[in-house]
Amino acid sequence: SQVGEVCRLSQESSLRRCRTPDGKICSGRGKCDCGICMCEATGPGKFYGPRCECHDWVCATHNGQIRGYCDCGMCECDEGWFGEACQFQEECSLSSKKSRELCKNQQGVVCSNRTCQCGSCVCDQNDDKGLVTGRVCECDDGECLDEDTGEVCGHGQCYCGNCYCAAGWHGDKCEFQCDINPWESKRKCTSPDGKICSNRTCVCGECTCHDVDPSGDWGDIHGDTCECDERNCHATYDRYTDDFCSHGQCNCGRCDCKDGWTGKKCEHPLSCSLSLDSSLKKCRGTSKLPCNGRQCVCGQCICHPPEESRIHGKNCECDDRQCEDMKGEVCGGESTNTNVH
Repeated sequence: SQVGEVCRLSQESSLRRCRTPDGKICSGRGKCDCGICMCEATGPGKFYGPRCECHDWVCATHNGQIRGYCDCGMCECDEGWFGEACQFQEECSLSSKKSRELCKNQQGVVCSNRTCQCGSCVCDQNDDKGLVTGRVCECDDGECLDEDTGEVCGHGQCYCGNCYCAAGWHGDKCEFQCDINPWESKRKCTSPDGKICSNRTCVCGECTCHDVDPSGDWGDIHGDTCECDERNCHATYDRYTDDFCSHGQCNCGRCDCKDGWTGKKCEHPLSCSLSLDSSLKKCRGTSKLPCNGRQCVCGQCICHPPEESRIHGKNCECDDRQCEDMKGEVCGGESTNTNVH
């Protein structure tokens, strides 16, 4: 249709004309306007074709490897080579073991359970529609695909399976428009130190605080602008008492001590005649750590856990468990391990 004209097609008919055989609207690279794909310029070149299926720049990005020719943005490979960049050789000079080693990720998984070919991962299997990428197939951009519309991150960009939305948009697929303008959103998300959500994510004027450290407790980072990071309290965690801020509570990343207690972990009683530094010095002895890393209270070491009698000494320097680890008897008895002296 011409600009300004009313489309005579139903939405269903319009989308059907724009849909590719694999179900994507305009190949995920443009917008459908009354059955016609309006391809979006992207990267260093552009997309073209009736359904934006062609691109004029991808072939040129394959490190200058000339093992085929470019047709509609796709590499047609010479005999003996295959892959989207003709980068895979059908006959491999590597051993099977060496090839698999080159295809492993940090966890030791080969190509994220896909195919390894001569030391390189083949990610674009038929059922993935070319959405799985990365050196070891670690990125699944299928997570960005809106199955209802066929669009990939409608108002944003997909990076390794995550949608990064343009200003003014939000949602898992960037499908929702904010009801405030980007400048107002930024103003609401600015913390007192001038940072946007303390370097986290601002969505329509509200901060999303937990996305930086998904492996941790999402409640650890909070506040209107994510200014409170309780993980600072966790940094003082005492693994022997199973506690942090032992005689106090964590308040916006700082231990606030109960009456009668002080110290970074609220571990030092004010009733103690020694200063905190003097107490720690007395507990240190010849070790670098006070009480060899266990609990120091007013210059006295508590070798936790209390029921563990094998850890003892003025500064918790004796650990009889080490003898048992060498399959001998506890020091003081008759050793059955000839390596124990």
